[in-house]
Amino acid sequence: GSAVAVVLLKWLGHRQIQEKMEEARRTRDLALEQMEKAARRFKQENPGTQTAHILSLTMMELAEKLKEGSLSPESVLYSYMGKVKALEVTREVNCVIDFIQGCEDQLQKVKQQKEKGLLYGIPISIKDHINCKGHVSSGGMVKFLGQVKEEDSVIVQVLKSQGAIPFVKTNIPQTMINYDCSNPIFGQTLHPLNHQKSPGGSSGGEGALIAGGGSILGIGSDIAGSIRLPSSFCGLCGLKPTGNRIRYIPTTFVLAVTGMLGPMARDVDSLALCMKALLCQEMFRLDPTVPPIPFDEEVYTSSKPLRIGYYEGDGYFQPTPSMKRAVQQTRKLLQDAGHTLVPFAPPKIDYVIDELFTRGLFSDGAAHLVDCFKGDIVDPNLKSQFNTYRLPVLVKRILAIILKPIVRMHTAVSISSCRSAKSLWGQHGAVAAYCTEFIAKWKKLRLDVILCPALGPAFNHGCAGKLFAATSYTNLYNVLNFPAGVVPVSTVTKADEEELKHYRGHYGDPWDKRLKEAVEGAVGLPVAVQCVALPWQEELCLRFMKEVETLA
Repeated sequence: GSAVAVVLLKWLGHRQIQEKMEEARRTRDLALEQMEKAARRFKQENPGTQTAHILSLTMMELAEKLKEGSLSPESVLYSYMGKVKALEVTREVNCVIDFIQGCEDQLQKVKQQKEKGLLYGIPISIKDHINCKGHVSSGGMVKFLGQVKEEDSVIVQVLKSQGAIPFVKTNIPQTMINYDCSNPIFGQTLHPLNHQKSPGGSSGGEGALIAGGGSILGIGSDIAGSIRLPSSFCGLCGLKPTGNRIRYIPTTFVLAVTGMLGPMARDVDSLALCMKALLCQEMFRLDPTVPPIPFDEEVYTSSKPLRIGYYEGDGYFQPTPSMKRAVQQTRKLLQDAGHTLVPFAPPKIDYVIDELFTRGLFSDGAAHLVDCFKGDIVDPNLKSQFNTYRLPVLVKRILAIILKPIVRMHTAVSISSCRSAKSLWGQHGAVAAYCTEFIAKWKKLRLDVILCPALGPAFNHGCAGKLFAATSYTNLYNVLNFPAGVVPVSTVTKADEEELKHYRGHYGDPWDKRLKEAVEGAVGLPVAVQCVALPWQEELCLRFMKEVETLA
């Protein structure tokens, strides 16, 4: 009788979860229908609207035409609302999870503003977990579906004050501790250029929507590469600022690794305009913990030759052929343009990834993350990670000893917790010491910026959850808390694909084999490089990105 009762309770719990997910999907579908009707109605009432022309404009061109009045905010908003539906995102790409119905009210408020903000009339997409008034921030978790937010997050308030119009929310991987883009509620988001590929994550919905032409500017977040990876996979420009240069409230289980919000767009000028708009008095007023440092236009527009450190591989994961080629070609272009290129190697990269990053991200042994799944469903793409996280500490230690000769130690050792306040202090101290060492090496070489690979090309579905450590190229700069951005510079060639057949990796372990399998079949897909600057130098980072973009 007890056994039957337990089974029945589990069945009822599972049934409730399924009903909540089905209700969330119905709500999403209804919202998208409302968006489609609004776009269709505007088109019928304004048959002369040049939708194709509007969608072809860069964000800088769009901002200028909106400011001078040759385009109306209505024509731009409804053109993009129509494009979202024209992309058939809910049927094919599946990157939009909600229509922000308040965008039409915001449209009217924008028209009544006495001064036109820097983003006047620009429609913007928002990542799922960033709060918007009247909407849910699910995180891909069923437990959060009923929690409607009562106010906009600070970044959304600032965007609105600058005249922007947030109009959709986009899909993410469950818990965002994954760089695929799938959750049990809204399903898998697909790469807009190749549906067999992932758009990356965790800002994958943003990447897919912008790359597909359904948005011109999006806001994502980044704690291991979650802005840079989807930007790299989808051929976009994305910037991870210094932590706290833009308001970000981290999840409670993140301690020694810095997360932050940042923009994603089709070109670097769009990122710069967004940063300039965000770093304003309204941001500093709403959140006094953000340093009141306005955007430095002089640094961004400078043409002074740069002294650039570079590396083709980080020594932890061998770069794929296209990653290596992208850095080599970009290095030559920069040299030919008069910049100085200096070889650089990140110190102690194994130690950074295995100890500082992973132990810093999961200082509690991933206990909080595991607790989040009580009464919830684990997405299939997250199961391999989750099954490792929930192992008892003793089992992890035993596995570490067994697996040490076979695979890198990250899988089992690094997710053991900081077992005391003393060890947690030691963890933070180790991060600070490494940062000091890294900066000392940087200054010894008198560098302005660094050029390095961005992970890519886009992965096949289901691979990201089994290759968490492959984020080494991006998560290094979360540990260091340096601003870093990615710029697309090329596409995968047949020669790259042929060379991939001989890929062995540095260790020859299962991870190296998985990385090779993950990037196979990517001919024609984008390849990016990563640009890095010292903390609080976002303008210099963007200036370097612009230089790379122009030359490439």
